[in-house]
Amino acid sequence: MKRSELFFSAMQVPVDFLMIVLAAISAFAIRNVPELLALKPKLYSFSFESYIKIIFIVAPFFILIYALEGLYNIRATRKFWKETIKVFSATSIGLVIIIVTIFLKREWFSSRFVILAAWGLGVFYVIAARYLIQLFQKWLLRSREIGVHRVLLIGKNGKINAICKIIRRNKNLGYKIIDQIETASLHVIKEIKEQRGIDEIILCEPSITDAEQEKLIDYSSIHNIKFKYIPNSLQTSKFEISVLNGEPLIEVQSTPLDGWGRILKRVFDIIASLFGIILTSPILIITAIAVKLDSEGPIIYKNERIGSDTEKFFMYKFRYFKNEFCISKENPKLEEALKLEQNLIEKQSIRKGPLYKIKDDPRKTRVGKFIEKYSLDELPQFFNVLFGTMSLVGPRPHQKREVEKYMEYHRRLLTIKPGVTGMAQVSGRSDLDFEDEYKLDLFYIENWSLWLDIQICLKTVGVLFRKRKNL
Repeated sequence: MKRSELFFSAMQVPVDFLMIVLAAISAFAIRNVPELLALKPKLYSFSFESYIKIIFIVAPFFILIYALEGLYNIRATRKFWKETIKVFSATSIGLVIIIVTIFLKREWFSSRFVILAAWGLGVFYVIAARYLIQLFQKWLLRSREIGVHRVLLIGKNGKINAICKIIRRNKNLGYKIIDQIETASLHVIKEIKEQRGIDEIILCEPSITDAEQEKLIDYSSIHNIKFKYIPNSLQTSKFEISVLNGEPLIEVQSTPLDGWGRILKRVFDIIASLFGIILTSPILIITAIAVKLDSEGPIIYKNERIGSDTEKFFMYKFRYFKNEFCISKENPKLEEALKLEQNLIEKQSIRKGPLYKIKDDPRKTRVGKFIEKYSLDELPQFFNVLFGTMSLVGPRPHQKREVEKYMEYHRRLLTIKPGVTGMAQVSGRSDLDFEDEYKLDLFYIENWSLWLDIQICLKTVGVLFRKRKNL
């Protein structure tokens, strides 16, 4: 999903809200036009302050109706005439609800003129604002290629050639063909991605085997590429279906964390991380003082990890090692620290797979042993969440040397932001084997919901200060 599409779709909500409020205010103002008063005098008096309070209560319900009508779909290439019909329909539904409510609540005003004028102006204002936004968005699409989806076509037959012509002829579709290849060679696709980038793959090649197609789907999921294919008559699926030039396209959904799911999760992360920082601030201060008094060195240890899309970032933790044993560039004895750690991994690691966990680690300070035992060392990661390098819930971030040991399918873990907590942390914490942890995290990626995030956070509170095993 393009950032420009996310931005414009998120912006659409407050713009619609403002247009609805503006329409209601305009209707109230028109009611006081002298010419209209001469035709039909007002039969009652209703203050603007009371009126605007009602409007701010009613307007969010219109936004909800718009959302249920699918008016916040994230794509730059929405058909405007269909959107116009939906705006008219959704606003009319809101009008009916208001009329029924006024009938039931006699204390509200009952000016038919204001209600009908607000409805007509609301439809006009919302459609006009959406038209201007979409006009600007499509201008960026055509002239600056902002929001364009770089598509790779796989296959060589009549259907794929027809789609190729349509896309090249109509820039408003939002696609840019970067290449067309005959076979699903991952080696060729990787080269194309490195050189020109790929946002979507459209497959229409019946000679490709199921095994090759499965590898292609895995590759697309790992690299955050939308995978679509033109099905033959024998292929059926419960995937999302769209139409391009009369041809059905089936899009494989790798995670619900796309589009509005991504926006919703980010909003939840910001609110929850701020709440977490405020709630744990006394513990943060006390722990920081204890770390500082216990041993020399920085209070916060910045550990380089691999995040979503293999981007590197620094994960914040309270330092629980003696400073001379910290694996960081600031340590003048870094080479010695690395050698010691490698030796400890070989002799004392208790985890299987690419990850390691050193039992009875001699590098810890006295305070370090305590804060790691009860996960206090991880509290600064609320700031990672607030800054956007991590999410509150997700797969745990791993070091580069650990990621390099991943099997190819393990890289699915890198398709979303890493988390402070996750399915594995509430199901066994660091006691699970990596393969079991991977399965739990993959389940989370494929079945994400905001309610699942809330459940995991609530369960984390129960295990956060519980003593870890295998330390």
